[in-house]
Amino acid sequence: MIWWVILIEAGVFAGIFTVIVLVAAHGDRKYSAASIHNYPPDIREAYFKTHDRIDVSYSSSNVILTKSFGVLLFCGILLVCSLLAGVKTFWDGFFLAFGLMAWIGMYDTFFLDWVLFANLKCFRLEGTEHMDKAYRQKWFHLKGMLFPGLVFALIPSLVVGLLTMLIGGRQ
Repeated sequence: MIWWVILIEAGVFAGIFTVIVLVAAHGDRKYSAASIHNYPPDIREAYFKTHDRIDVSYSSSNVILTKSFGVLLFCGILLVCSLLAGVKTFWDGFFLAFGLMAWIGMYDTFFLDWVLFANLKCFRLEGTEHMDKAYRQKWFHLKGMLFPGLVFALIPSLVVGLLTMLIGGRQ
């Protein structure tokens, strides 16, 4: 593995992820089930007091579709990362992908959620703009990163490990 390539990939991956999050939080997309399910329960409840309730559970078709698209997108990005880093075995591909997913989880939690989400008004749902304390719930975001975040990270990591092994030709 080429470590300096991996460090560059981590920065590029964070940039791509940030763009995805900002696009998802722009305009009407912010009010879709695929976005609202990421908000803490008290913010969702306050929002649904003045807006039509939509299914934001993990079993809703919109959330499943969004998560499935995310898995495919991350698999593609992480596969390219593993190939650029010179990875050839299942385990190297798996650990590289899992490491980058863990990095994105930490970046998302500690910067995007704790700093941007908590302080920028563009992330506030209509009718919840006054709920400063609810938007600063660090434990909610940390729990989400640990579970289901790290468990979710296993899916693209396994796929990338398998594809890396098939492309690289080694176990």
